[in-house]
Amino acid sequence: MRIKVDLESDALYFRISEDAIEESEEINKGLIVDYNINGSVVGIEILNVKNKFKLEDLTGLKLEMPTVGKAEA
Repeated sequence: MRIKVDLESDALYFRISEDAIEESEEINKGLIVDYNINGSVVGIEILNVKNKFKLEDLTGLKLEMPTVGKAEA
């Protein structure tokens, strides 16, 4: 997954998969979802981020990884 904050374009983009984008849909004002040919989500874009988030929230990234169980010995 890639996350891009573009303050010039005033957008935040989450690229979930590297599959080609087949279709995009604005599901809510300023919220665009990109789909691959199979209809799976490959990206999510949020527009007008400067009005929706504090700048300090956009410049720091905290990543929470899923907990993976330990392998049996």
